[in-house]
Amino acid sequence: MPAQGKHRRPKSVSLGRGIAAVTAGGAVLALPVLGATTASAAPAHSLAAEKAVAPVSVTAQANSVTKAAPAKHSVVSGETLSKIAREYSVSGGWKKLYEGNRKAVGENPNLIHPGITLTIGAKAAAPSDAKAGKASKAAAPAPERTATAERADRSERTTAAPAAAPAAAAPATYTNDLDGWIKESLAVMAQHGIPGSYEGIHRNIIRESSGNPNAINNWDSNAVKGTPSKGLLQVIDPTFQAYHVPGTSTDSYDPVANITAACNYAADRYGSIDNVFGAY
Repeated sequence: MPAQGKHRRPKSVSLGRGIAAVTAGGAVLALPVLGATTASAAPAHSLAAEKAVAPVSVTAQANSVTKAAPAKHSVVSGETLSKIAREYSVSGGWKKLYEGNRKAVGENPNLIHPGITLTIGAKAAAPSDAKAGKASKAAAPAPERTATAERADRSERTTAAPAAAPAAAAPATYTNDLDGWIKESLAVMAQHGIPGSYEGIHRNIIRESSGNPNAINNWDSNAVKGTPSKGLLQVIDPTFQAYHVPGTSTDSYDPVANITAACNYAADRYGSIDNVFGAY
């Protein structure tokens, strides 16, 4: 609005009348504005608001999974797969070690030749940062659901029939005879990575005790020393105690404990009970 000079008289302008605007081409009659006292200009958009904010590109460099180099072991005379597996604490025992080295060992895991090189598998490396990030996103809680959806879920859970619990696996049972003792011993041996077959165990039992779990030798050199051979596989007490397998009885006359300890000893000294064909 121009400043009011002292030689000009202010005039009141009625909103009910038209307003004349003088332009370069002449006078133009402007229609009256009804129902408004002031007009506000639309706020101008700032340059920053009009510009789209460019997304920031972040390059995530995932740490690659670095696997530890497998260990190499050169077999020397007297070693067995079970002994090497125990030395390197191989998960899965001699069977896992054999699976990874079948080509080098051959078809008979009980016979390994000095000089061959075995590969001992390395532990799995930790997951990369990228994978860890994905895992954390997957573990993030889901957005809050609406009350209607939650009520629907509760209704479904209330009306749905409960799922039947999975049936527990029945424990293995074995007969209380030579066949059952050998089979139970083989199950224990498999858990501890001790090699041996049904045929190898049975053959040696028949030679040593004729299948009598209470057999004892009171006449050989061990008996003279006060440590007679006992049980199905005729094991002296010091050997039984040294090669006793956890989870079996501490009684050397116990059939399963006697077989398992004898097979553990034979694996350490001969590679397997299958390699024993005489006094051992």
